[in-house]
Amino acid sequence: MTTIAELREQVRGPVIEPGDDGYEEGRRVHNGMHDRRPALIVRAAATADAIAAVNYAREAGLDLAVRGGGHSGPGFGTSDGGVVLDLSLLNNVFVDRTKRTARAGGGTTWGDFNHATHAYGLATTGGIISTTGVSGLTLGNFGVVTSLELALHPVDTIYGGPMFFEVADAPALMRAYDDYIQEAPEQLGAFFAWQMAPPLPFIPEDRHGDVFCAIVACWSGRPEQGEQAIKPFRDVAEVKAEHVGPMPYPALNAAFDGLFPKGIRQYWKGDYVRDLPDEAIAAHAEHGPGVPTVSSTMHLYSINGAAARVGPEETAFGHRDARYAMVILSASPDPGDDEADIRWVRDYYAAVHPYSGTRGGYVNFMDSDDAARAPENYGGSYERLRAIKAEYDPDNLFHLNQNVTPAD
Repeated sequence: MTTIAELREQVRGPVIEPGDDGYEEGRRVHNGMHDRRPALIVRAAATADAIAAVNYAREAGLDLAVRGGGHSGPGFGTSDGGVVLDLSLLNNVFVDRTKRTARAGGGTTWGDFNHATHAYGLATTGGIISTTGVSGLTLGNFGVVTSLELALHPVDTIYGGPMFFEVADAPALMRAYDDYIQEAPEQLGAFFAWQMAPPLPFIPEDRHGDVFCAIVACWSGRPEQGEQAIKPFRDVAEVKAEHVGPMPYPALNAAFDGLFPKGIRQYWKGDYVRDLPDEAIAAHAEHGPGVPTVSSTMHLYSINGAAARVGPEETAFGHRDARYAMVILSASPDPGDDEADIRWVRDYYAAVHPYSGTRGGYVNFMDSDDAARAPENYGGSYERLRAIKAEYDPDNLFHLNQNVTPAD
């Protein structure tokens, strides 16, 4: 079996053991609830390093955690007593402006990616926290991805941002959002949210700490058409605070970073949603205003449009017929908040889940106690994925994820 000393000779990146410089920082992931101590951290500087780390973990019979951006809610990017393969050094982004593609390293964050592509007036769809890893948000389960190629689109300046409404307007706003987003031009992206007002300049000081419902919009068409595109939201009720206007696309994708620093303690639940009946809206209006901290929320993301035009057999994403992806998240820096925060998420989820129209949810919105939902989360793709898993990872070495178990 390969020794740690031999592993150090095989890789160019740092190999870090407990007690080494960098161990304490290297073992930590974004979710502060997961305070684990791996036996070894390999910071891959090349694909060859990743291969060596995987082989070492397999030979040693140790758990293998693969980390891109480290944002996994269940803390899959770390492990007690296992091997952490940290890809964060693989963060170069190469843009082909002619083909409109970008090749990103496995440790690239959305901040890295947007910085590189925006220089060419190009972008792709991504997350709303710039420190999130591109590969973790895109893929998982079957191995290690050290680079991936993404298609780009001509998006430079967008028109959008958050609009805050009174809680009492939430039922009408949610209904208007549901009606409009189904027919809106595909250049419009928007999600409904609950938000405790942070102390920001565009929010009246006497409303800091108050809970609002919100629409966060992103119009990627011509900026001068943006105000007309979001007008149906303004028509519902008076906007109490907003930060809406033309802005660089990367600015919107980093707009929530301040609410979600590394180490914040998180708990997640999610569903795909096919419909929003009045009963579901009433349940949201009952539980959403109880959002316990400024970093806690419920987001309802539209996933219709282009996503619905891909066949269910073409990718691992098995819920092309869903209208929304919903996430309920609690987040706080204080361990003393954990019990109440988790209870809020679970109670909220229990109230709205019966109306979702599906048993599955987006895998990146699942916490560790939802591991049994993997078959429903992958939907009709699950058995096909199990067969692929059996071929490429029959021993389930890559099991620290929302796991697809190998077929028998």
